[in-house]
Amino acid sequence: MAKKDTVSVRDTLRIGKGGERHDPGSFPIGPTKKPKGLKDLADAGSRLAELQEALYAEGVGGGNRSLLLVLQGMDTSGKGGTVGHVLGLVNPMGVRYAGFKKPTAAEARHHYLWRIRKQLPVPGQVGVFDRSHYEDILVPRVQKLVPAAEWRKRYAEINAFEKELTEAGTTIVKVFLDISPEEQLKRLKARLETPAKWWKYNPADLDARAQWNDYQKAYADIFAKTSTAVAPWYAVPADRKWYRNWLVARLLIETIEEMDPKFPPADFDPETELKKLEGVGVRT
Repeated sequence: MAKKDTVSVRDTLRIGKGGERHDPGSFPIGPTKKPKGLKDLADAGSRLAELQEALYAEGVGGGNRSLLLVLQGMDTSGKGGTVGHVLGLVNPMGVRYAGFKKPTAAEARHHYLWRIRKQLPVPGQVGVFDRSHYEDILVPRVQKLVPAAEWRKRYAEINAFEKELTEAGTTIVKVFLDISPEEQLKRLKARLETPAKWWKYNPADLDARAQWNDYQKAYADIFAKTSTAVAPWYAVPADRKWYRNWLVARLLIETIEEMDPKFPPADFDPETELKKLEGVGVRT
């Protein structure tokens, strides 16, 4: 049975110390039917846009706060779709998007966090990472690209990095889009059967699917070692795209409402400016 909407989405989806997550096809909170979910998402979009505008204005006014949404998940879990359907609801001027693929030769010459730092949101922005610094644990571990001692030390490095960001004013929302292997199979088939989706398909997706259990173990360790008080992990049931979008929108709304961004005060007298405006004619 779904929980009442008065329950916090963040509390519901936060991954516990034991790594507990809701089933990818479940409805732990909120709407359970698509029509209701789509309507609620539209309503949530209005609220999210208001909050994002306040955060952006606060940054323009000299504030130092920003928000960073980290999206992780197996192939086809919907990272790009979440960006389009949720962040597409707000003013793009206040959003900074970055997608992280295999490091380029230039990026590989630097510390793995070098390219991450270059894409961080500035004050007032909502930053979105489509994949992130966590790929630098996942892929090297599963693909055995570096010695185990190398990727193991990255847990502590990332915790220190995220602590640094939060202390500088960035609120971090880390989301794991949790898809089932059965649903992934359906989505991969759809990509192969639909010419308009061929561009989304990568033969390497099958290699990752074959290592599903290895990636799940790697994610479990990431959750256990990097879900901190300042940057917890949330597992979003992602087998239903509309429900995934609703959950992420609500996560962002709850987070920014807690941040409580403020529009900056005017550095002029509005009443005086109104009087001046009324007295200024337009030359023709």
